[in-house]
Amino acid sequence: MKGNRLTVFIIVAMVIGVLVGYFVNRTSSPESAQKFASNIKLFTTIFLRLVQMIIAPLVFTTLVVGIAKLGDLKSVGRVGGKAMLWFISASLVSLLLGLVLVNFFHPGTAIDLSNADTAGAKELVTKTQEFSLQKFVEHVFPKSFIEAMATNEILQLVVFSIFFGVAATALGDFAKPVIHALDIASHIILKIVGYVMNFAPLGVFGAIAAVIAVKGLQIFNFYALYFFYFLIGIALLWLILLGVGYIVLKNHLRHLLKRISQPLLIAFSTTSSEAVFPKLTEELERFGCKDKIVSFVLPLGYSFNLDGSMMYMTFASITIAQAYGVHLDIGTQITMLLVLMLTSKGVAGVPRASLVVIIATCAMFKIPPEGIALILPIDHFCDMFRTATNVVGNSIATSVVSKWEGALTIKHHHSHETHNHH
Repeated sequence: MKGNRLTVFIIVAMVIGVLVGYFVNRTSSPESAQKFASNIKLFTTIFLRLVQMIIAPLVFTTLVVGIAKLGDLKSVGRVGGKAMLWFISASLVSLLLGLVLVNFFHPGTAIDLSNADTAGAKELVTKTQEFSLQKFVEHVFPKSFIEAMATNEILQLVVFSIFFGVAATALGDFAKPVIHALDIASHIILKIVGYVMNFAPLGVFGAIAAVIAVKGLQIFNFYALYFFYFLIGIALLWLILLGVGYIVLKNHLRHLLKRISQPLLIAFSTTSSEAVFPKLTEELERFGCKDKIVSFVLPLGYSFNLDGSMMYMTFASITIAQAYGVHLDIGTQITMLLVLMLTSKGVAGVPRASLVVIIATCAMFKIPPEGIALILPIDHFCDMFRTATNVVGNSIATSVVSKWEGALTIKHHHSHETHNHH
């Protein structure tokens, strides 16, 4: 039961993180707590960097092999089309849900602006560039394949890999050896994934201990309201996703959720959906999605289909507007929704990336962007749910596309052991 052991370790790490953080928070001065937090966060840094190390090669190898295995360019276009159809509808549903809820509950009116994390906000505001079409284009089209790999720009990698895969497919048998080599490489990387995932509990422990050491447990009650409304949103989003998933996958949905439970937990506790990308690839293949479809749809989903983050973006942006008493009419809110539809692309994987997008959006709509300080202290906890939702959304998307392609073979085995991919 090796897989379950890791899950237990992660939960234990979360609990110890809370205890240690609370202890430090109680016993030491704010300065030393801050220092403790930045040191203990090194654990999280180690884990996240190890994961980021494998993302680029994994996306490249699996996506190229996936396209080449799809065989002809017609089926590449077909699968891509089906995936985009799902992504665009899911994005709109998520953004709309956030919009409706925030207008219904008005969480912003309940929050007093005096208690805000301005230091953290300043740092974020400096990171943010105004969103522009040019920025969007630069995010999508790589200037250099190596640079895209070096900076983990998932979207750019996807573009290059699609070109590479399509070209390799067009060359036919002549390109087979390279594809075979990349196939082997992708298995090597999936093996590394297994090693890296063993560091997850450390990452979890560091992240949680750090937040609580600085903020203490009282952070929990102050934000209860905002958080509660946000959770209602997440719950509704899960209902919608699982509902649609159930319509397409019927009873296999339960099986799928069992498979992805561990990646879900890691995503939940480290707040990085990038951290589980490799593991998710593996589990979806074991669930019975064709490897070629997983390696095509999943990286795309990571760029285009972050359901949880998108719901949060409308929710948070308008909450800030409410807190500052900035009135946005429905037209403006719809415009904002469409802007977010574009800006939310390519934020995959980076914890907190959605915040940067929210700041850019706020600036664009004349909402004071330092309002982000409002939601920073609780953002970590919202982020956990956002990220878990992104993982569920993408798993369902991949499975549904597999099903539409008639390429879903459910494997029923209850063991967690890695079987050979060959």
